[in-house]
Amino acid sequence: MRPGGEFSIMSACPSHARRWRSQLSAVKSANLCWGHRYMWLRIHQLPPRHQPESHILLRFSIPPSLTVAHCRAMLTSLTRRHEALRTTFHADGGPRQRVHAPGPWPIVQASVERDGTPSPAEVVEDLTGRPFDLAAEWPIRACVITSGGAPKQVVVVFNHLAVDMWTLERIEQELWAQAQGIASRRPASLPPVRHQPADLARWEASAEAAALAAEALAYWEKQVALLPADPFATRRTPMPPQEARHATLTSPSLLDAGRRIATRHKVWPSAVHLAAHTALLAAYTGQGAVGQLAFAGNRGSHAYQDVLTCMFSPMLMRVDCSDDPPFSELVRRVAAESEQAARHAYVPYDEVVELVSREGSRRGVPVRLGSEVNFLNQRTLVYKGRRTTFTWNRAPEAWSHYGADTYMRIDEWRDAVVLALQAASSIMDAAAVEAFLRGHEALVLAHDDPSTDLRVSEVAALAGFTPPSASPYATGPATEVSPEAVGALVRAVSEVHGLGRVDPSDSYVLAGGRVLRAPEVLARLREHGWAGLTPRALAEPTPLATLAGLLAPVRPAEPLLPTHQKLGV
Repeated sequence: MRPGGEFSIMSACPSHARRWRSQLSAVKSANLCWGHRYMWLRIHQLPPRHQPESHILLRFSIPPSLTVAHCRAMLTSLTRRHEALRTTFHADGGPRQRVHAPGPWPIVQASVERDGTPSPAEVVEDLTGRPFDLAAEWPIRACVITSGGAPKQVVVVFNHLAVDMWTLERIEQELWAQAQGIASRRPASLPPVRHQPADLARWEASAEAAALAAEALAYWEKQVALLPADPFATRRTPMPPQEARHATLTSPSLLDAGRRIATRHKVWPSAVHLAAHTALLAAYTGQGAVGQLAFAGNRGSHAYQDVLTCMFSPMLMRVDCSDDPPFSELVRRVAAESEQAARHAYVPYDEVVELVSREGSRRGVPVRLGSEVNFLNQRTLVYKGRRTTFTWNRAPEAWSHYGADTYMRIDEWRDAVVLALQAASSIMDAAAVEAFLRGHEALVLAHDDPSTDLRVSEVAALAGFTPPSASPYATGPATEVSPEAVGALVRAVSEVHGLGRVDPSDSYVLAGGRVLRAPEVLARLREHGWAGLTPRALAEPTPLATLAGLLAPVRPAEPLLPTHQKLGV
């Protein structure tokens, strides 16, 4: 044990963790905020060993003259001011967020000296490598790294349910203000905390918020109805569903070229790269309508934009490419669709999933919304290279559990653009992944010349794509489902939702199941000795009687008790 903190709250000193957790007492409770819901479902989609994929890491350099006690005081002040950092999240009966009283919490200390205790790297690996116990642990962990007894750096690990990038920037600013105040022996000037997540959750339950959500969901419904059921239908092959590839292309030339094109078309650089991605998707799939899930911060959607919590959510962009538009027109359409989608992004995402499930039931096939794409400014990162580099990364095992087809991340560094593509092997082989990334670079660089304006039909040749197949592959025969599995699933859905009768020929959503409570249904199944489903599978428009074929008997879990009984409070 290290003075002032334990190496592993969970394993190295379990008695300390139990004592701390037993002191947790909720002072208020609220529904999950709308911004929590996407991450809530995403985290529960992952097996526990992959849930650390959703952690966010912040490193903060400590100015000279500060002590370890100062660092602890700064971190304690942070959780005292912001309820999001002392909130637990509970599946039973909700789900709900519960805010706990402020107070001290376990903060680890690690020294760079070789003194027989775990090194800073080992401590940080432990803090980042364990999943958060959402119902019993605050969504923040921290380590103070010291040299000669003096603090040099604070490493903070957050659960994504509590923070987004906007929140992270404000937390870093607040820590810096506190550190500067201590160093100068002057009180830090911090802005007042006007609203907390529970305040936002109460507003989201109001009639005003319901009207906004209804309008936004109507937009989603209209857009989803115009999308193909499977955007990669002509490319999909019967590969194992959890095999995927991940590659990165870093290009210094793309940075200035993208900005020049953006200036010429009077749009943001993000629109240029999203247009390139759209053109490549249209060329690769042969689809006339391209759907993409981008992400919106949602900070300007209401009066609670200053709440420190996770508030982002996906936004659906549907871009028409059926008339073979030139790149200039595609840039204009993407910019317009992006603006329109952002205005309708602030919705309870679980209700979007239910909407898509009902559309799938109407069509008789599941509806896939399309590729995920994320554009980020990372001006603090530097490439320091002059040439384009292409790199294969480790297979994205955690990402593959989400069940998505592709995820394209576009980062603007200080001196380069970094394109990172994760793709399911069932829709892209290695050659296609590389062609997609190199094609993106080639397409943007070609349009740095104002006289170039390629149409979508010309992009496939530029990228080197092979022609798509004429028809999708056929699925195999249905497997036999045991009556016991069907009964267990129907009973779990009925118990969690208080439904008198559940028809196994209905899908989960048509039967009255709420997607937000899918993790609770899965926990109830586990309690009864069954496993094999995920929230995403449960939300599909598949009859419960068929879906039960994915279940397998397992050792029954402990009884599902209310969280306060588990904690003994």
